[in-house]
Order: sequence, then structure tokens, then C-alpha cells
Amino acid sequence: MNEKKAPEIRFKGFEDDWEQRKLGDIVKRITRKNENMESSLPLTISAQYGLIDQNEFFDKRIASSDISEYYLVRKGEFAYNKSTSNDAPWGAIKRLDRYEKGVLSTLYIVFRILDESRTDSNYIATYYDTNLWHGDVQAIAAEGARNHGLLNIAPDDFFKTTVLMPQDVNEQRLIGRYFTKLNDLITLHQRKLEKLKIVKKSMLENCFPKNGEKIPKFRFAGFTDDWEQRKYSDVIKLVSGQDFPPSQYNEDGYGIPYLTGASCIYNGHTVAVRWTPEPRCIAEKGDTVLVCKGSGYGAIAVVDQEKAHIARQFMTLKAQDKVLDKVFNYYLLHTVIEAIKSDARGLIVGIARDAVLNQSVFIPSLDEQVKIGKYLANLDNLITLHQRKVDKLNNIKKSMLKLMFV
Repeated sequence: MNEKKAPEIRFKGFEDDWEQRKLGDIVKRITRKNENMESSLPLTISAQYGLIDQNEFFDKRIASSDISEYYLVRKGEFAYNKSTSNDAPWGAIKRLDRYEKGVLSTLYIVFRILDESRTDSNYIATYYDTNLWHGDVQAIAAEGARNHGLLNIAPDDFFKTTVLMPQDVNEQRLIGRYFTKLNDLITLHQRKLEKLKIVKKSMLENCFPKNGEKIPKFRFAGFTDDWEQRKYSDVIKLVSGQDFPPSQYNEDGYGIPYLTGASCIYNGHTVAVRWTPEPRCIAEKGDTVLVCKGSGYGAIAVVDQEKAHIARQFMTLKAQDKVLDKVFNYYLLHTVIEAIKSDARGLIVGIARDAVLNQSVFIPSLDEQVKIGKYLANLDNLITLHQRKVDKLNNIKKSMLKLMFV
């Protein structure tokens, strides 16, 4: 099918070869200025979120105070951000969908579809989600001498780049509609995920006493006693990690899982990528482990494996039986690490054993610990479920972008 200039997957009833069109033949450049201050909304382009309010994306406004000379962009129009990033090595081209209008720096290249009866806007928006246009841009781009990461692409050259597309606009519309629905589904689950993360953050703050207090803001019914202040070393046993030389571990899945650092943590759980036949420093299922140095220090996870060896970058914090619930300990450690970071004013590059052991903590009765641990764990399970849905949908989109375009 590729020899016919057609994708591997097509909607039923379409068999004609796709055609290569020059971008300048299907779109028109827009250079209208915001002279009458028609909009006061400064925008930026994000590879993930598209055209978005600067205040929302950066948590601040970076546009000039005078935006009358900025381009005025209306809903349905496109813009090319020539700034490169890891997610967008050749910049990003996005359509304005979130707002009725906004303004963009004149460093952007703005354009609109010339004739929507012949060129479907959703198809073009989806086409620029692929990397098929990168080759043309690469051929005309040079990195700007004055602005690191800003591609030196003249508008005239940009509009000479090409787009491969179905000749029949109805096929374009079906493709565009398919990916629009898929994007809507991804956005729905992403929003649910973000809301759950906000709820979790709030509950972590409210399920534990604040400084100077003996009880948390949120409590389950039936619990009224003050929490007890203890030294963290009184309620946990700390086991430091130890490294194995490469000759003593493998990646073939036999032996004891060997946890080597933050790369072995995903969504608060441990993931084994190496194994060793000679474990010395053991963490057991349900134990809490902490990355105390190196990349990703401060990351916390629950051990999912029956037994695991921990490398030098890790500490295992074992909850003392009948004093501290294992699940509660996982969430309690988050408050311990936040206190350590706060004391060090964020300047630490590693977490010392004594800094952990000497922290004061407040703990309730074991029954209340179990209630809190279960609640927060269920919240984490929901977050993981939605994260997996988002990941799965993004993988589907990535795969279909390859199969439904040439």
C-alpha cells in the first residue's frame, strides 16, 4: 500500500492514492495584529496541550505588557512555534481549540485553512501530530544564532513544505473525526487523573497533623484521641542498601529482584529490571523503600516483590509490628521527607540515614492507621487505573498515527 501512496489502514470505500500538496496551496498566512486590543489573552504552544493560556501553562504571564503588536489568533486557526524541545524537536504546530481568540508573539507563524470544503481542518491538525512533516522542516531549518533552540525558518520557506493527504475530503474528514474522538477520550481521562492527584495531595496534607498540632484536620468517625509523638527510629527499622558488581546480577529474571534506583519505581511501586542470586540486603513485600541518593532521590515506593535486594541508593523503612501499619508507613514517610527537605531549604542532593531516623512523627492508634492507609491506597489505585487508561489511549493514538498516515 505504501507504494501506492496510501496508508496501511483506511476507511472502507476509499482506494485512490493520496496526493502531495504544498502547504501554501491549502492554507493562508495570517499576520493580523491585535491593534484594537480585541484580545488580552496571551497564548503559548505546548506540544502536549496545544495553544494554551500562558498563565495556565507557566503559572505566570511572560508576554509584554503591550500586546497590541502581537498576532491576533481566532479559534480554528493554526500556529507554528519554532522553539524546539525534547517533546518537539522541530517545533510544534497546533490549532486554537480552547478559546475563541488569543494573541501570539510575532515569532510564531500563523495560518488558516483556505477552503474547508476541500481541506479538512481536523485532518490537518492530526497530520501535525505526526512526525511526517519533520523532514521538510529539517531541510530548511537552521538553529538561530541569537536564540538557542529557536529554528531559523522563514515563513516563505515554511509554506513551501508539503502535506500528503487523501484526495477525497470525505476521507480526510473521517480520519480527522476519528482522531478528534480519540483526543477527547484522552483528555477526559487526563482530567480525571489530574483531579484525583489534586484530591490525593489535599488528603495527604489533611490526614496528618500540621506543625504544632496533635490531630489532623480529617479523621474517620470513631477516632478522637490525640496522636502520639514519637521518634521515627522508634517505629521503624532502617536497612541501608548495598551494591553488587555487574558480574553478580543479571537481567534474565532469575534469582532475587535487585532494585537499583529511581528507574525501578513506577507509580509508587517497585519494578524489577535486574536480579541477583546472592541477596544480602533484603526488602520484603509491603515494605517502604526510599531513594536516598542519586537520580530521583526522595522517591518513595512500596515493594511489590516477595523479596528484593536493594542497592546503595535505597533505604528500606520496615514498620515495627504492632506499632506501625505498613501501608500507613508508606504515606507517613512522605511527610518525613517533606520535613527533611523543608529543614534543608530544598538544597539537599541526598537524604542521610540520621536525617530520617531523627525526625519526629505523630502516629495514631493502629486501627486509625489502617483506616488512613486503606483510604489513601484506594485513592492511589484509582490514580494508577486512570494513568494506565491514559497511557493505553496514547499508545493507541501513536500506533494509529503511524498506520493511518503515509
